[in-house]
Amino acid sequence: METTVLKEHALVDNLNAVLQELKQTFIGKDDIIDLMGICLTGRENLFLLGPPGTAKSAMVRQLSTLLKGKSFEYLLTRFTEPNELFGPFDIRKLREGDLVTNTEGMLPEASLIFLDELLNANSAILNSLLMVLNEKIFRRGRETKKLPVLMIIGASNHLPEDEALQALFDRFLIRVQCDNVDPQLLKQVLNAGWKLEQNKSTFNTQLSTDEVRELQTFIGSIDLEDIQEAYLDLIQKLRNAGVQVSDRRAVKLQRLIAASALLCKRKKAIISDMWVLRYIWDTEEQREVIASIVNAIIEKDESTESKHPRASLSTLPDADEIYKEVSELTKQWDTPETSLAERTIIKDRLRYLNGRCEWISNEEQRSYVQQPIDELWKKIIQSE
Repeated sequence: METTVLKEHALVDNLNAVLQELKQTFIGKDDIIDLMGICLTGRENLFLLGPPGTAKSAMVRQLSTLLKGKSFEYLLTRFTEPNELFGPFDIRKLREGDLVTNTEGMLPEASLIFLDELLNANSAILNSLLMVLNEKIFRRGRETKKLPVLMIIGASNHLPEDEALQALFDRFLIRVQCDNVDPQLLKQVLNAGWKLEQNKSTFNTQLSTDEVRELQTFIGSIDLEDIQEAYLDLIQKLRNAGVQVSDRRAVKLQRLIAASALLCKRKKAIISDMWVLRYIWDTEEQREVIASIVNAIIEKDESTESKHPRASLSTLPDADEIYKEVSELTKQWDTPETSLAERTIIKDRLRYLNGRCEWISNEEQRSYVQQPIDELWKKIIQSE
């Protein structure tokens, strides 16, 4: 028993080390990388919503390298055919009358899969993808193959609009926004990106794909009994708020709650492990509502045991902090000595804060913060 615990803790340490290396390379993506670790441990799928050029595929590629695994990435279009994802039929076998797919180097062989512009999927590949996402099985004709995939990541710059694609989107348990980073972090992003370009980033591979699979087997050993009542209460509150949490999703989310506990080296889940439910939104408008409901429950966690670092980080903006920063930007703008380059930085930062302001849940606070933002924009426009 003691040997098993030591092995479990060693695997957790190694995975956390891998995630930390990723954070040092992909600046400002800590929340996404932490969720990658949770989904990897719980063997669930992750969906990224955001524009091109925000390092989505690069993160998957680098994670695959650190895990010594095979990755498969593909940009889907409305015309993507099954052969492009799963491989062509084996010509030699076809001559013998057998329909066998040559999957070498294709999706069925990969341990990490990234499907960019996922919601461009057409009806020709939709059913195959649903089987892959839901059951981790590739089925084509009489062929049935269990996939070695550890995690599937999908991405799009928009949310599904028709019902067929909604079914595909629903197979991704966790959804997270992937935008350009905070302008204040841009210098760090440039430096980290240039190191990667020059192959100067030093990575120490800590974990193999087989070890990740072994880590996934420990999920079932996590005790969820102590949080069951709080979890039922949270699910009911989310449903009452209009969030569609099906019974199937409610059951599967327990794996990710257990993954949070496992990565904190605990055998029992605590209330704060339910932080993962902040990321189950279907629409962007739900993000604020869900985060408020989840935060209200996990803030009641009085446990003294180690909590996941992401549990204490609210996704909602702080009105006071934004107000203070806008006031400081206004002072900088009004200073005659402010250079043209500094003014450009102020404008970029103000755009970012304006976007953050939209997510302030309290209408009175949002209006209070929006006023100085609008006033500074007027000054900027008048000066140009």
